[in-house]
Parts: sequence; C-alpha cells; structure tokens
Amino acid sequence: MAEDWAAVARAIDDRIHELGIKQREVAERSQVSQAIVRELQYDTTRRKRSARTLEALSVALEWHPQHLAAVLAATRPPDINDAGRPPTVDERLAAIEDGLTAITERLNTMDDRLAQALGETSGREFPR
Repeated sequence: MAEDWAAVARAIDDRIHELGIKQREVAERSQVSQAIVRELQYDTTRRKRSARTLEALSVALEWHPQHLAAVLAATRPPDINDAGRPPTVDERLAAIEDGLTAITERLNTMDDRLAQALGETSGREFPR
C-alpha cells in the first residue's frame, strides 16, 4: 500500500491555516514535538510514524482520530461524527486486505532472507 506523505503535509498545512493556529499550538495540543509537526507539515523527512502520532495530530486539528491515517492511505477520511459507529463491511474488508498485504510483505522478506542464508551456506558441510 502506497503512503501519500505529501497529501498528509497538505492536509496538515491547510488545516493549520484554516484553524488559524501555529505549529507550537498543534504540538502542545497533540503532545507531539514541534519538530515532528514541522517535518510532517512541510514533508521534509519521510519515515515511519506511529499510528499514535497521526491520531494525536488528527485530534489536535479537530478531525476524526483516523483522519490523517486515511489521508496517508489515500482513502476517504471518516467524518468526525463517525467515531461511535461500527465500521462498514467495506471498511472492515479494506482493513483485512491491508493486514494481509502487510503479512505478505513480511513473509516475502523472511523468504528472501532465508534463501540468502541458505545460499550462503550451500557449499559448506555442517558438523555431525
């Protein structure tokens, strides 16, 4: 699944301007460092961010807790009023697909590592 960090940056930047607040206030509200808020707002450093960071920023920006995670995944962000409703079948299936994709990627990585390790040992005899 491709991650759209540029879309996250645009969403944060637009929302900060819409709310008329500063990065410092977003950092205080979210308990996320101002440096991380800056990195995300301006898309300067791309690295894995915890779901908790995106959730905290979403709440600080007065969005649904899963808003930025949805933007990152290029899916429709949930409405702020949807917090209490159960997920739809489509949402549940999408989550299952995401989970299966992640599992497949990890298995492929493990498979590659195992093949590499076996390739490195294929000419050697092991003590009996």
